[in-house]
Amino acid sequence: MKLARTLVKLALCWTMISAGLPAAAQSGNVKTVWIILMENHNWSQIKGSSSAPYINNTLLPMASHAEQYFNPPSIHPSLPNYLWLEAGTNFGVLDDNPPSSHHFSTTQHLVTLLQNKAISWKTYQENISGTTCPLTSSGEYAVKHNPFVYFDDVTNTLNPNSAECINHVRPFTEFASDLANNNVAAYNFITPNLCDDMHDSCRPTRNAIKQGDTWLSQNIPLILNSAAYKAGGAIFITWDEAASGDGPIGMIVLSPFAKGHGYSNTIHYTHGSTLRTFEEIFGVTPLLGDAAKETDLSDLFTVFP
Repeated sequence: MKLARTLVKLALCWTMISAGLPAAAQSGNVKTVWIILMENHNWSQIKGSSSAPYINNTLLPMASHAEQYFNPPSIHPSLPNYLWLEAGTNFGVLDDNPPSSHHFSTTQHLVTLLQNKAISWKTYQENISGTTCPLTSSGEYAVKHNPFVYFDDVTNTLNPNSAECINHVRPFTEFASDLANNNVAAYNFITPNLCDDMHDSCRPTRNAIKQGDTWLSQNIPLILNSAAYKAGGAIFITWDEAASGDGPIGMIVLSPFAKGHGYSNTIHYTHGSTLRTFEEIFGVTPLLGDAAKETDLSDLFTVFP
């Protein structure tokens, strides 16, 4: 098995060299992760939709994607699914209430496991100021889409002036410059605002899917052209939950190490699969909650982790 993986890596490296990719991208595995959370659509509403030309005509032909990816069974609305991606459980939460109603003292969640191993992390949240810890919704920023501020070790227990929170929870306005300056964390969680994540039908389009597709078309190329991506990056685009039932919902993966070229599979996945994948990429344990039981996303990759 190890020999087979080595041969695959050598073949991939030769492919990269032949394609003229930079030397940093020619060896090793995934080093930098970006996950982008879109909102409230079944995959059947996205795949083939004329409102999503960038996803269908640009991303899917170059990416790997899953056809049978689901939110966890009967886990709704948004917040429980965001918590699941961070901790492998919803802690019994089945509403979208703010951290003042739900905050957790556990340190058994992904970004703390990363931090304990000196692996950097950051979340970019659209429409926050970056001057305080954003514990309440404001305008198009929805705190229910920011799982990190529900954990006491991130917020110093609901402290709006928490340096830990402010250092890690950053406004999306900093994203482009961080990419350009190669100042990116190893793990990056990106939350567009309620207009850009396909949640609301906002101006100018009044079409939630089109609005989100346009946002992706403006921001995914920034990642694809960055040094961090070329040196071993992986982008995961998924939706928090289905519009009806539990899905399937979308999971799209872009990476120099992904199978890509329109590859898809019908393996059953949930958000626990994504969390497991991130833990395996970064080598952190224990596997958290549902992550211990789900199949990882390795089939979407040529080289993993």
